[in-house]
Amino acid sequence: MGSIMYGSPAATLEFDDRTLAHLRAAIVQKLGRGEPFTFHFANQARNGSGHTVLWIHPAIALRFQFAGRTGPLNRAWVEALVETANNSSGLVLVDEPARVSG
Repeated sequence: MGSIMYGSPAATLEFDDRTLAHLRAAIVQKLGRGEPFTFHFANQARNGSGHTVLWIHPAIALRFQFAGRTGPLNRAWVEALVETANNSSGLVLVDEPARVSG
């Protein structure tokens, strides 16, 4: 499991490394363009039920920590994540789409 540390004091959010790699790519793409957005995700089991919403902004401390290797990115998944971040509901973790062979 990898994690995102966000803010000060840092909130720590855990994701499997593959998911985290795709979230990192989408988040970095948005922040690289200077585009703040919200990130909606289900609470982790130890934090109870419900969901959390974070305001992701380039001025707020952000760190990604991976436990291991992540393998190649699925560009379609990164694009799907960025697409959710581009609308009013903000970044939502969607399922990984099947890879298209080409």
